[in-house]
Amino acid sequence: MDYNELFSNIVHRSKASAIRELLKIIANPQIISFAGGLPDPNLFPTTEVKDIFDTVLDKSAKEALQYGATEGQNSFKQELVRMLKETERIFVKPEQILVVSASQQALDMTARMFINPGDSIISACPTYLGALQAFQVAGADIVGAKSDSNGVLAEDIEAKLELLKKQGKPCKFIYLVPDFQNPTGTTIPQERRVQILELARKYNTFILEDSPYRQVRFEGKSPKTFYELDNGQGNVITMFTFSKVFVPGFRLGFIVGPEDVIRKFVILKQSMDLCTSPTLQLATAEFLRRGLLRSHIEKMVSVYRQKRDLMLEMLDEHMPAGVSWTRPEGGLFLWLTLPDHMDATKLLHKAIENKVAYVAGVDFYPDGNVFNDMRLNFSYSSPEQIKEGLKRLAQTIKDNL
Repeated sequence: MDYNELFSNIVHRSKASAIRELLKIIANPQIISFAGGLPDPNLFPTTEVKDIFDTVLDKSAKEALQYGATEGQNSFKQELVRMLKETERIFVKPEQILVVSASQQALDMTARMFINPGDSIISACPTYLGALQAFQVAGADIVGAKSDSNGVLAEDIEAKLELLKKQGKPCKFIYLVPDFQNPTGTTIPQERRVQILELARKYNTFILEDSPYRQVRFEGKSPKTFYELDNGQGNVITMFTFSKVFVPGFRLGFIVGPEDVIRKFVILKQSMDLCTSPTLQLATAEFLRRGLLRSHIEKMVSVYRQKRDLMLEMLDEHMPAGVSWTRPEGGLFLWLTLPDHMDATKLLHKAIENKVAYVAGVDFYPDGNVFNDMRLNFSYSSPEQIKEGLKRLAQTIKDNL
């Protein structure tokens, strides 16, 4: 049986995740990996989660083990409303929140909601490859806007919006990861955010704000979210997740947006998975109710700051001239750029031979046409692995200059 003639266009547009495929290759424990976007498992609040599950099953077993509302469990959404108010000065009603199975489902749903094959969207260049996958599967024409050390350039977004307008191809939305961007680690300054938001209004589009680890800040002051800056005018939809700030295994996130748009998301989700796990929602609600998230993030920030500082120190000490990198104020990643003539994709095979791995940057570009970048993750590896891994990576680069 040849299924190739039966597959849909969506299947033919789908590509395997470069990161997920790479993680299979580097499963060898001898390889020091900076490739994944994995939190440090030593920081998982295992004891607290075990106790919380006991509490949930003692007090709310029937609700936890039954099907739930597509919109999300009410007690969990009430905690989210409170958390957004206290931490982000975002004031929303429960009806403006949809609980989802982490950010990747939110991205997939947004693509299904807004993109017809051939529709145009704008993203930063480079940007999160999981988003690119979701949008490409939907058939989007992804237009990349240039970035600098402070994230995407407002003037290039305007240039791309104007070009699309002249071509008669309205921009469906602008996708951005404003804080400690995946993959570069850069943060868009508040003044630039205001400019971009004004452009969204001028060109009758919206900003899809992806905020997976905004609270993991090591230094400096956080700019306001796009959602707060929008002040309820409806030009921003924001996605949050607990994967990076709590535990990724729960696969729990939520979308915040205008009530009528959230209702459309709910209808779409009903055809996908009916509901996100009530058990995990109630457990996370209890974690928030006990006030444990703040102390957990504080511990995470302390550990990740030390790891970032160590990685920057090792890069300064070992990398040859001509190699540069970002210095993120938070998050999980930094972005390393090789001399123009080098190809990080080809170099990866040499690096793996030297028992170190990273993610080549080409997959983070909408057009896949830049080859001399790589993403390094500093949250997962131990300090000893960071020291040894950066030595191996630097030597691999030197050997292939």
